[in-house]
Amino acid sequence: MRAKALTTLIVILLLCVTIRLLPYLAPIRTADIAQDKQAIAFTDRNQLLLGTLLTRDREHTAVVPLNQVSPQFIHAILAAEDGTFYHHGALDLKAIARAIKDAIHAKRILSGASTITMQLARMLDSLPRTVSGKTQEIWLSWRLTAGMNKDDILSAYINRLPMGGNIYGVEAASRIYFSIPASDLNLAQASLLAAIPNNPTYFNPYEHYQRLKQRQKYVLNRMIQDGYITKAIAQRAYTEKVIFQSRQPGIIAAPHFLFWLSSQIPPTSLNKSSSPIRTTINRPLQQFVEAQVQQVLTNLVANNVHDAAALVIDNHTGEVLAYVGSPDYFNEAKLGRNDGVQALRQPGSTLKPFLYELALEKSVIRPNSILADVPANYAIPGAKLYSPTDYTRSFNGPVRVRVALANSLNVPAVRVLEKVGVQNFLNRLHDLGFAHLTQPAEYYGLGLTLGSGEVSLWELAKAYVTIARFGQAIPIITTFSDSPPIRAGEPRPYGTTWQLIVDMLSDRYARATAFGVDSVLNLPFAAAVKTGTSSNFRDTWTVGFSSDYTVATWVGNFDGEPMRQVSGVTGAAPLWNRIMLHLHSSQEPANFPSPSGMVKLPMCATSGLKPTPSCTSVVEEYFSPEDKSSYERLQFNLPGEYDEWLARQNQFNLASNNFKILSPHNRDFFLLYPGEEGKQKLEFKLGGISSEPVEWRLNGEKLDTSANALFWTLRPGSWTLSAKSGEISDKVTFQVQLANIKPTRRGFSY
Repeated sequence: MRAKALTTLIVILLLCVTIRLLPYLAPIRTADIAQDKQAIAFTDRNQLLLGTLLTRDREHTAVVPLNQVSPQFIHAILAAEDGTFYHHGALDLKAIARAIKDAIHAKRILSGASTITMQLARMLDSLPRTVSGKTQEIWLSWRLTAGMNKDDILSAYINRLPMGGNIYGVEAASRIYFSIPASDLNLAQASLLAAIPNNPTYFNPYEHYQRLKQRQKYVLNRMIQDGYITKAIAQRAYTEKVIFQSRQPGIIAAPHFLFWLSSQIPPTSLNKSSSPIRTTINRPLQQFVEAQVQQVLTNLVANNVHDAAALVIDNHTGEVLAYVGSPDYFNEAKLGRNDGVQALRQPGSTLKPFLYELALEKSVIRPNSILADVPANYAIPGAKLYSPTDYTRSFNGPVRVRVALANSLNVPAVRVLEKVGVQNFLNRLHDLGFAHLTQPAEYYGLGLTLGSGEVSLWELAKAYVTIARFGQAIPIITTFSDSPPIRAGEPRPYGTTWQLIVDMLSDRYARATAFGVDSVLNLPFAAAVKTGTSSNFRDTWTVGFSSDYTVATWVGNFDGEPMRQVSGVTGAAPLWNRIMLHLHSSQEPANFPSPSGMVKLPMCATSGLKPTPSCTSVVEEYFSPEDKSSYERLQFNLPGEYDEWLARQNQFNLASNNFKILSPHNRDFFLLYPGEEGKQKLEFKLGGISSEPVEWRLNGEKLDTSANALFWTLRPGSWTLSAKSGEISDKVTFQVQLANIKPTRRGFSY
């Protein structure tokens, strides 16, 4: 009985030992040693290298099947390392015997006898150079031979070859040293690469090229002996001049884009092929934008501005052409790894175009509507009072929709949002792709149109592409490989309203009150643009487009520190200007089409109706057929909501028939850029009703005009502008100062 129990115990012990040793006894198959940690190489749209992201262990690794490696390299590495690889098993007994004989004769080790299979075993499991370690290496080699055929072993071997530094595998070496795939290696290149693995440090091509050439001669001689080539071919390969590419850093351009993109691609897709991922980035454009980000920030250092980001998208295809997340990704001290394209920030007024489009779509406003830019108070939860103002803390009275949007007036926008409904506007923003506005409508309130939520530059750019396409959404494309076919989104049935928004955003005269006619927002071709500034001047934005490209820029500080005397037009706009000029330096974009089904008619700027003889400010605006009936009404009086505003205006009351200088505003400040003397102009504009001629005076000097509006060429100085008609008059003061920064013009480049 005891003998039976002992036998059972021994069997159990043997079984346990067997189970424990089983992993060390089983054959090793290809799937068991698959390389799933590869470096990811990226190219631009024209297959120029953008960079390579290393694996977690900081190695450049690229895996290719054997049939995608040049036969010249396969022959070279076989000749150099294991000439009879296909004719022996895990060990080469003849080579072992020869090595022992040579060692006895020379009384030192002259050559090893490691086969390619044994070298692969060492790559898989770093073993000590001891008898025990050698025994384990041989055992591992037998297991490899038992589970894999020769081609599989050779493929695993050449994809793990140490090729110098942190470069592993023939494909990675071929691309880094010669900028070609391993399949394109010629004999000279292949024999040089096959020489490196013997001692990658000793044969470093950058530091010890002559040593490498001597090793290449050995490889070529072995290839002659093995019958792969003749002496003449070997001599030509040896004398051929082979140029190793200068060692590029891991990333050449677009680091933020590459790291962001790698996080978006499933690991299974990355391992499908070792070929570089071809992105939509245009490397020359990317490098230009990177340089401009740094240059613009250099000009803003005195204003406590340290960070910026930019994004360029092709409106026709949705392809991302440039993506800059910060001025210097590799500057950790300045938070360079922060990605300003994906970061969430308050967008300021950049959401207003989407509000006005929705309001036009729902007929809450019409193109010829007059909005009230007068003080307004709103009760909000918590018994607080919300009183929106512009950063100038001034009010303009009756303004057109076009003027309210183009000059980014806050009060009219809040009034429009109140009529549209915050929830409706929030729903529209969600439809446009603003996925990070996750709070309920009550959380944002009426401040939503002024930037109370947080969005990314990526989301803004994508939404502005939709504006540029007149309401037709399109997927944003970042790579050509495995990308879905480009299909436009479902077209909205309100294309005309989007066309109206584009027309308003591209109207340089409509935004003249806030930005002037010749600001950095004005380009020598058709372009629509909107700026934004967040509260306390922490973020400045400029997003705009031509018919071909959308450019979105952000300037601010990653640490949230406020900037000094910087707004959207002085912070992000110069960067936007430079990029847009560069994009269109060789060909102008097409003009934007006029809003379909609408007609342009003269109207009184303060009433939205057909001008009368007493109307002093006549403009042209688009009218829909259904609006033309109201257009003919001749009577218009400012409603009661303007009374408080009228009473506060200096020399501006009902008795004086609303006589007032509308542009410039009192105490305005303007910059005159060097080299722009005689080109920058300021509009003098008068509002109100008078039957007498108007007399304009500037610093007491009478101007030669009696019109209600004129353009004056800017000159440095302090100025007092007065207008008089009969017994009524008005005056304002303003300053013009020379700027230190010259604006960019067409053809600008660095």
